[in-house]
Amino acid sequence: MNEIRPIRAKSGTNQEGASAHNRRVMIDALRLNGHLSRADLARATALTKQAVSNIIEELENDGLVASLAAVRKGRGQPSTPYRLVPEGAFAIGLQIDRHVTRTVAVDLIGTVLARNEVILPAGGPETGVEAILTLIDETRKELLAIARQSRDRLVGLGVAMPGPFGVDADADDPWMMAAWQSFPLLESLAAGTGFDVRLQNDAAAAATAEKMVGAAHGVDHALCVYLGYGLGAGLILNGELYRGAHGNAGEIGMILSRPRGGADDGRAPLEHRISIASLCKILEIDPADGDLYDRIDAVAHLKDRRVATWIADAAFELRATIQLLETVFDPQTIILCGGMPSGLARLLMDALHPLLPSIAERRQRSAPRLQLGFTDPWAVAIGAAAEPISRTFDPRFSAILKTRAAGPP
Repeated sequence: MNEIRPIRAKSGTNQEGASAHNRRVMIDALRLNGHLSRADLARATALTKQAVSNIIEELENDGLVASLAAVRKGRGQPSTPYRLVPEGAFAIGLQIDRHVTRTVAVDLIGTVLARNEVILPAGGPETGVEAILTLIDETRKELLAIARQSRDRLVGLGVAMPGPFGVDADADDPWMMAAWQSFPLLESLAAGTGFDVRLQNDAAAAATAEKMVGAAHGVDHALCVYLGYGLGAGLILNGELYRGAHGNAGEIGMILSRPRGGADDGRAPLEHRISIASLCKILEIDPADGDLYDRIDAVAHLKDRRVATWIADAAFELRATIQLLETVFDPQTIILCGGMPSGLARLLMDALHPLLPSIAERRQRSAPRLQLGFTDPWAVAIGAAAEPISRTFDPRFSAILKTRAAGPP
């Protein structure tokens, strides 16, 4: 008897009028599992065989799915597996950070096909947006040279920048990028590119990258703790990115904390002490330094006392943060990721153990409580590019429930 392999997939619905959701469910199942037959898809998604056949035919006609060679299993009729066509869709992602902006272009399965970056010019968003539009245009041309079909299959532009959004901030506050938040950024980008443009914070974008091609791939409940210039968390709940009422869910860097042994009046946002920006201040390194990662890793490799102290403080705070997140959200795993040097990330991971006791301590865990994800300066841009793919093709159960998913303004 042939063993039936487990298939990761969300359930479709055979209710009338749910065809768009079912298409997304099928695409999601193929992304998670690589290739599946019609029988596999019907079994995994709880759709009828006829519904699966109809949707597969539609997806083939749309250039999103292709068949592979038939496979014979046992004495039965051979089955035909189907896979996603990477060239079926493309998207561009844009990261706007304090000193640099990056763009990437990805295909339907998240493969990076082109990427570019430039230092943001002085003068704020009025001059910066022109440099960004030029960068997007260069990336679009590179993508077109690689994949001619991308001209008609670009599904959108995803934008990621530091949050929180829609809160009052000092115009000179480097943490908030207040000038950029008050600038009509999305309208300017939409007018300059012709794309459908959406915004998310950098931690949410990092989580989107982990969900599409990283450690959260195929995980329904994962929290991504993003440590970059600041500190945040991306929340993947029930397989979907949770944004909150105003797009600010997961802004853990805004938690008011105090140094160990400090007075109550010494409270400050956690990211003021636990972030790459805070480490740069301690090491007297310019965060805009083009060799920032190499410089930090070099100092960390020398076992500099200042780095060791920063790691100890970061681990102390993050242990408590992880325990709190586990208690509130009950995730399958927590992923530490971000725009930080890989050597520093490994030292921090080592310092975080042992984790504090929590409800996440289970004998039959299928994933570690804490694992390391992307530590790559491009992760946020990749997540920004993954957002239009996710928006277009991932299942959205709020659509079935006739509710509107909340997102950033």
